[in-house]
Amino acid sequence: MPGLYLHTPFCKSKCVYCGFYSTVNQKDIERYLDALKKEIVLRKDEAKNEPVRTVYFGGGTPSILQISQLQQIINSINLNFSIEEHAEMTIEANPEQLTAEYCRDLKQLGFNRISIGIQSFHDEILQFLGRKHTAKEAMQAVENAHNSGFDNISIDLIYGVNERDNNLWQKEFDIAFRLPIKHFSAYALTVEENSLLYRRIHQHKTVEPDEDLASVQYNALSKALTNSPFEQYEVSNFAINGWESKHNSAYWHRVPYVGLGASAHSYDGTHRSWNAANLKDYFAQIEESNTYHERETLTAIDQYNEFVLLGLRTRTGINLYEMEQFFGSERTASFQQYFESDVENDLYLIENNRIRLTAKGLWFADGIAEDAFLTNE
Repeated sequence: MPGLYLHTPFCKSKCVYCGFYSTVNQKDIERYLDALKKEIVLRKDEAKNEPVRTVYFGGGTPSILQISQLQQIINSINLNFSIEEHAEMTIEANPEQLTAEYCRDLKQLGFNRISIGIQSFHDEILQFLGRKHTAKEAMQAVENAHNSGFDNISIDLIYGVNERDNNLWQKEFDIAFRLPIKHFSAYALTVEENSLLYRRIHQHKTVEPDEDLASVQYNALSKALTNSPFEQYEVSNFAINGWESKHNSAYWHRVPYVGLGASAHSYDGTHRSWNAANLKDYFAQIEESNTYHERETLTAIDQYNEFVLLGLRTRTGINLYEMEQFFGSERTASFQQYFESDVENDLYLIENNRIRLTAKGLWFADGIAEDAFLTNE
């Protein structure tokens, strides 16, 4: 059982693009921490006494928590789970919260990886996205983390923003390449149904992101990688060799994990379960000692479709021998035939008994996967 994910649903403000569950009301933080600690106890047996290889504090904004509050959760985790000595331990953080002192304290708590939500190095773009930090604070946050002993620093960037032209986007990743980071994630701006951006578009206060612009900027980044130390290892993730996110890589390889906290999801190999997606219902769930809010059993078709979708999003693609072991030779042959018949030659490669998408093909990964899905019909 390699992974623990802990969700912190609190933020100081809501970014325009965010579709994750979070709240700007912080009055329930202490009650939430108590519930989270109780859930940790309730679900400790799900690890089946196996050592935990990754711990990930996500959100929301985990860095909104005080060091003493984070310490409470870490103490509870250590009491109830067996954590590997050199486990990857990540915390997501906003730049404006990463003072030199806070970074040093995070390091002392045992965090060895930090993921900083920068999104842009230009103040105008940050303002459009609803971020509360400045470009200067973003650079300072990376420096503070680095000076505090964090070797494994990741940052997030967003492309496909209408207000940013291609030259400005080029400057964004040029800055990123010069920073003391080992990893970055780059996401196309998308419109989530419950986001502020969605509401503004439907209120005619702004326009939808230009998909063609996002495609051009994705390709510009892909080309720039050849002159950088970074390699793409998943559609949206890039790392110096050996510094890939172990926690997220486990998701893409369908390795079991336990998700703790409001709206957190879990996977045990045959089931996916999730917690209540708001504080009121989450508190009720935990107070009634329920270990999840809803649960689904994955059918053979579900498992096949997930295998295809997640595998094609990675640089290494799909091992056809592994597919055959899981799903049979007939289905594997049909999958290979789909590529050879229906997918353009420059979008994929077949080599060493693997099918993987090219850098160009990764942009179309979800669509290529969906066309290969099985249905219940």
